[in-house]
Amino acid sequence: MYYYKEYQFNIDGAERTFVITDREEWARKLRAAGVPVAVYLHPGNEDQNLSDFLYAVEDPEDIDPDYMEKACRRLLGLPWEVLGTARCLVRETTVEDVEAFYEIYRHPAITEFMEDLYPEKEQEREYIRQYIDQVYTFWEFGVWTVVEKESGAVIGRAGFSYREGFEEPEIGFMIGVPWQRRGYAEEVCRAILDYGRDVLGFGTVQAFVRTGNEASMKLCEKLGLYNAGIVNIEGKEHFRYITAWDSQ
Repeated sequence: MYYYKEYQFNIDGAERTFVITDREEWARKLRAAGVPVAVYLHPGNEDQNLSDFLYAVEDPEDIDPDYMEKACRRLLGLPWEVLGTARCLVRETTVEDVEAFYEIYRHPAITEFMEDLYPEKEQEREYIRQYIDQVYTFWEFGVWTVVEKESGAVIGRAGFSYREGFEEPEIGFMIGVPWQRRGYAEEVCRAILDYGRDVLGFGTVQAFVRTGNEASMKLCEKLGLYNAGIVNIEGKEHFRYITAWDSQ
């Protein structure tokens, strides 16, 4: 007796079908047809080759609907909506965001204290494709896109990453110049820090701010991060800010 079950989701205004099955033949046909599918692993199908499927479950009747919707989005190449604030949506970055990024990064103030984008847009698009496959899919977090709810405009980026040589996750943020001085960075970063602590289970989060970047230093202090001193990163001095969660 084979297992096959369909789940229906309304994603971005479209009805989507997500399937869980324990039969390799069905799973491969569904995937080839563009249907998002997860495989059910159990002792009765150990002889089947199911190792190349991105999502596998051991108890299909006990899966959280949120997990299934996220799996459905990932397999369809649709971004996860991470969190919302009063004025902003934080979601995974898409290749389509690249055009907006280049408009934001055109202002010299954006790259005064941070790296620029790739010289060619297609290079940046390929980087985003790899980031989705290798970072979002593996870690289920990363640096995300910030969207203004009212206008639907991409206004910046924010999220978590890991820096070589440090164990703690790092929060990073960038809000485009036209949207600065409106409290967006603080609003978004507070929500992201809460998400890191409450959802991702981070015990500590750090931030690195180039010396001279007064605006980011003030924001870190508003967010409740404390200055843990200066570190040298790639030949440039940075203040290292740390969350104080463990002292609360």
